[in-house]
Amino acid sequence: MTSTRTHKHKELAAERLDRLRAILRDTGVVRVDDLCVALEVSAATVRRDLEELERKGEARRVHGGAVAVEKRYEEPVFDDKAAIAQPEKLRIAQKAAELIGSRDTVYLDGGSTVLELARLLRERTDITVVTNSLRAASELAGSGPQLILIGGELRRLSQTMVGPLTRFMLEELHIDKAFMGTIGISLDEGLTTTDAGEAYTKELVMQRAREVVLLADSNKVGVVTFAHAGKLTDVGTVITDAPLPPDYAEFCAEHGMELVVA
Repeated sequence: MTSTRTHKHKELAAERLDRLRAILRDTGVVRVDDLCVALEVSAATVRRDLEELERKGEARRVHGGAVAVEKRYEEPVFDDKAAIAQPEKLRIAQKAAELIGSRDTVYLDGGSTVLELARLLRERTDITVVTNSLRAASELAGSGPQLILIGGELRRLSQTMVGPLTRFMLEELHIDKAFMGTIGISLDEGLTTTDAGEAYTKELVMQRAREVVLLADSNKVGVVTFAHAGKLTDVGTVITDAPLPPDYAEFCAEHGMELVVA
């Protein structure tokens, strides 16, 4: 009887691992809380299963979940990315615009959410905008703020100027507020993106800015991609579209980061 129960338990565990693999393949990133609901098991069981997949080289555990190691994040082209969660991005941008005071020098990163912010600044003649984004520069080229465009190597996928050449201008500037985008946010890995040159410029900007504001919809939470683009503690304010998971909210509170839900 005991042998039969053990055999059945192994079968159930194998089926559960197969379901977990399928979820990882489809999403690329999973959270322990979500897996508890999907698999109808305890958090302890989920963590054991994730440890098993990590031992097999099929997943890499991160804080609160895991990412699929075999799945490389494929960044969509800019126009496709801009169409994703567009209403949420607009709400985030509107909250961000409220933080910009008269005579501020602000930096606009190359993300699609930050582009929504650029569109809201077309009538602001009382600020200076520094950007590495060709799309943001195009939005502001006709009228509005004083505009400074950072030079560097063109990354066509994101329509941004990136890499070591951006340093020569950025090191000469003082930025009041830097509005940054990201592809991934993780408590363990910080901010990540898919291009090393872009990551270099993001980190440099965050070092030069007096205040860093991260604009990120909630789909970015738990995502880890190729290149480290800064520590989460480099960020002073996070503006997102939905409440963050409790461990992220606790992290923000512990490190004095302001969390704004648009």
